[in-house]
Amino acid sequence: MERLNDRLVNWASILEEKTRLQAEQTASMPFVFPHLALMPDAHLGKGATVGSVIPTDRAIIPAAVGVDIGCGMIATRTQFVGAEFRGLDLRALREDIEGSIPLSAGKYNRTLSETADKRVQELGALAEEAGFDAARYAGNWTLQLGSLGSGNHFIEVCVDEADRVWLFLHSGSRGVGNKIAQAHIAKARATAERYWIALPDPDLAYLVEGTPDFDRYITELRWAQHFALLNREEMMDRLVAAVEKAAGEPVEESLRVNCHHNYTTRERHFGREVWLSRKGAIDASLGTWGLIPGSMGAASYVVQGKGNPVSLHSSPHGAGRNYSRSAARRRFDLADLTARMDGIEWRRTEAFLDEHPDAYKSIDVVMADAADLVEVRHTLRQIVNVKGD
Repeated sequence: MERLNDRLVNWASILEEKTRLQAEQTASMPFVFPHLALMPDAHLGKGATVGSVIPTDRAIIPAAVGVDIGCGMIATRTQFVGAEFRGLDLRALREDIEGSIPLSAGKYNRTLSETADKRVQELGALAEEAGFDAARYAGNWTLQLGSLGSGNHFIEVCVDEADRVWLFLHSGSRGVGNKIAQAHIAKARATAERYWIALPDPDLAYLVEGTPDFDRYITELRWAQHFALLNREEMMDRLVAAVEKAAGEPVEESLRVNCHHNYTTRERHFGREVWLSRKGAIDASLGTWGLIPGSMGAASYVVQGKGNPVSLHSSPHGAGRNYSRSAARRRFDLADLTARMDGIEWRRTEAFLDEHPDAYKSIDVVMADAADLVEVRHTLRQIVNVKGD
C-alpha cells in the first residue's frame, strides 16, 4: 500500500497515470471521508475509477456506483470432481446452459419458471412498498431476471486445487438497473448545473442526503442491488439444473457465495457512519467470503476478507483491464484466443476478442497486491466457459 496523498491510498502496483489523476479528482471531493482507497485492479472508468472504494459523508456520487448497479459474482461448490466431469460431453453441457439462460445484451426470458416468478413477486412487492414502479424504467424488467448480459459477464464450470467442481457466474441488474442508474446520474448532473456547482468532472455530480432526490436514489439503488442478487441466484439455479442433467444426479451444494462489486451501503469507518461506494471492489470485512475472477482463460479465487481498516474493509473484484475493448479487437486474433483457451470448452467466435486474457491485467499480480486484504481459500480453473456476444 502507498499513500498517494492525504486523501488517496493505493494498492495497485500497476497504475496508469490517467487512472491516478481520475482517482485524485474523486478523492478531492469535499465530502470524501477519510480517504479513497484504490484496489489492485484499478483502471480508468466513467466518472470514477473502476477498482475504487469511495466513502462519502452525507452525499453520494451515482456515477461512482456505476451503471450496472449490484453487479457481482456467485459461486457454488458441488460434490463432483473434475476427473469425472472431464468424461462428460462438455459441449452438450455448454449448449444446454446457453439454451437455459438468455445471453447477450437485449436477450431476455420469454416466460418465467416458478422460482423466477416467486423472485419477481418479491421484487414487485419491494418496489410497491418503496413507492416506485420499476416498469417505468424497463417495461419488461420481470423477463430480465435470470439473464446474463454481455461484456465481461460469464458463466463457468470450474475445478479447484483439490479437483472439486465449482459453478461460477458474473452478472448484475441488467437493463432495469442500468436505466435506474442513468436516470439518477442525469438528475445529479442537472442539479449541479442548476446550482452552478463546479466539478472536476461532470460525472462526479452528487446527490445530497436529506433531499428527495437522494432518498429516491437510495430506494431505487437498493432495489436494483436486490434485483442483481436474485438475478444471480436464478441463473445459478438454472446452471445447477443443467449440470444435474449432464451428470445424471442431483447437485449437492456445500458452499454458495453471492457478492456485489458495484454498490453502495451504509458502513462505519474511522469513527463515522458513511455511504461506502465500492465501484469494482468487494466487501473484505474480517471472515467475509468473496469472489475475485480472473479473465477469460485465467484463474479465479474464492477468498475471505482480512478486515483491513485502511482499505475500508475492501478488496479487488477482478483483474482490471489492460486494453480497451476496441484496442483489444485490434491487437488480438481468434487463433491466439483459441490457443489461450486450450483445454476449456467455449464458443469459438471473434465476438470474444475484447475478452482475451491479455486484455486484462495479470490476476497473479492483482492477488499479490491484495495479500494484506484477503486470504485465498480456493483457486478455480475453468473447464467450461459461457459468455454473451
